[in-house]
Amino acid sequence: MNCNAGPAPEWPLRPISLLTLLFCALALLAPLPAPAQTKHPVAWTLSADPQPLSPGSSILLKLTATIDHGWHLYSPSTPPGPIPTEIKLDDNPAVASYEIYQPEPKRVFDPNFNNESHSFDKEVAFIIKATLGAALPDRIEFSASTRYQVCSDTTCLRPVRRSAMLALSSGASAPGAAARAIPPGYSLVLGASNGSEASRPVSGPPDAAASPAAPPQGLLPFLALAFGFGLASIFTPCVFPMIPFTVSAFLGGETQQESQGPPAPVPTPVLKALTFCLGIILIFTTLGIAATALLGPFGITQIGSNPWVNAFIALVFLVFGLSLLGAFEITLPSGLVNRMNNASQGAGLVPMLLMGLTFALTSFACVGPFMGTLLAASVQGDKLQPALGMLSFATGLASPFFFLALFPGYLKRLPRSGGWLVRVKVVLGFLVIAAAIKYLSTVDLVLHWDLLTRERILAAWMVLLALPGLYLLGFLRMEGIKADETVGVARALVGALFLILAVSLLPGMFGSPLGELDAYLPSAKASPFTAGSASGPRLEWMKDDYDGALARARAENKPLLLDFTGYACTNCKWMKANMFTKPEIAAELAKFVLVELYTDGADAASETNRNLQEGRFQTVAIPHYVVLDGSEAVRASHVGLTKDTQAFKAFLKKGLGS
Repeated sequence: MNCNAGPAPEWPLRPISLLTLLFCALALLAPLPAPAQTKHPVAWTLSADPQPLSPGSSILLKLTATIDHGWHLYSPSTPPGPIPTEIKLDDNPAVASYEIYQPEPKRVFDPNFNNESHSFDKEVAFIIKATLGAALPDRIEFSASTRYQVCSDTTCLRPVRRSAMLALSSGASAPGAAARAIPPGYSLVLGASNGSEASRPVSGPPDAAASPAAPPQGLLPFLALAFGFGLASIFTPCVFPMIPFTVSAFLGGETQQESQGPPAPVPTPVLKALTFCLGIILIFTTLGIAATALLGPFGITQIGSNPWVNAFIALVFLVFGLSLLGAFEITLPSGLVNRMNNASQGAGLVPMLLMGLTFALTSFACVGPFMGTLLAASVQGDKLQPALGMLSFATGLASPFFFLALFPGYLKRLPRSGGWLVRVKVVLGFLVIAAAIKYLSTVDLVLHWDLLTRERILAAWMVLLALPGLYLLGFLRMEGIKADETVGVARALVGALFLILAVSLLPGMFGSPLGELDAYLPSAKASPFTAGSASGPRLEWMKDDYDGALARARAENKPLLLDFTGYACTNCKWMKANMFTKPEIAAELAKFVLVELYTDGADAASETNRNLQEGRFQTVAIPHYVVLDGSEAVRASHVGLTKDTQAFKAFLKKGLGS
């Protein structure tokens, strides 16, 4: 890019590689807390329409899902985000091929995925049209397998597999509904031959009577957010200093060919600005399309406790943070930058387009956090949402350049790009490194290294919050701070805020609760949760020992409270730190034998606990609390995080039988 149209910026720009941008985008797909889950509220039955079973004929099987109140099952053709229902007819020598049809699903905004979803509630009947083979046995056993996910308005269950069976005699009429044709309103979602795996849904209904797709209801708010992120990116160190250079390039090309006789028409500043903005939009929209291809529709789900994923995220954050602090440069390949820069010099619209492309590439270092957040949301939405989100983001980023090309007088009113931009960069570096420690903590917990304890993490966070405070107040000499520079009021207040935040973490190192922050920290070794407090009894929790806890409960004639939990489960940690420590709750918990059963570790105990939870209680929920009596009968159960003290106390009272 030609940067000779104005003064040089006061600090070196830091371009970043496209690969690093993708790393940052993946890193910002922060693993979410495991959603609360409950017993799978779907029952499947398989029936058939009455008609003779003869070789080469077709039979309509009805696969019915009965769904509990408050839950919904997702359509096989739902937009990316939730797990679509998969249905297949198991291998059967009597079946040559089959097709699966579904009724029209409900198209509503789904708060779990911040996007429109296609779902069913109460009851839904899928139709399986099975074409029989040339040779039929006397008795045909049909088995339909499903893999599905159900959600409520606040909770999603992990996908499970279930089957339904039906046995029919050849040559006889099958009992059931009298349907000999596909009912009106049904559309084809799958066609498969005998022995094939369930394939992805086909593109649309087989007839023109199917209703058109409704527009995504959550798209406009998402696009407005993306546009706002683009505007905010203007005030980052890689973007703001380039504004005067770029706008000057728009305005300075009208006289380049004055002495060359009758020249070709020179583009106006507005047309140049439009072309420049188009280059920015092309780069970021292409990135949105690439995100869909690379991550897939479910690219960021079910990764919260994976140690490899968390280690990778931590590494990316660490590298990015050190670069912001000035430890090293992360740059595009010099050959690519030089070619793009040379091509963008000159008159005409093509150089302006290339200038926009070059600007977009060299701004990745600073706009990556904004883009990563948007990609994290968009890849869970409709298949076009990543591209549309990046289109809106790029439009927001480019709009100030176009506005200043229309009204160049406002250029003089912009603040000078001085040391404040450098200070923004350094402060962001400290915060990004602090974020890396959170992901390293998850790795430590899942792999049982016990290196990053609560106290060590808080000590690291205190230091990493205090350093930007000392930096802004002038006590830490780094880039952007001059020895004789006066500290302004705003800078002093921001620096003081960082120091206040650092000091506020100190009580947590001695076991005191830190409120919402406890959800992201390991439990304290001597916290009120494990050691009791002056206002409540001492609680003794067993760990990963169901048989031992059950034997103890029988010996002490107490009910047994099972806490299915996880090392990386933020909801579980919040309950331990903020609910279990309340005096009225601790008093009730003291009446139980207590055992924690971790389900997200990589050890054999976690595998055993997972099998127990799913096999015995038909759920994979964490947190999940179950009260058993001495005969292992369930007295009460509670799923998920709750901030209602009385509701959780009522659950414990029910478990006690009072």
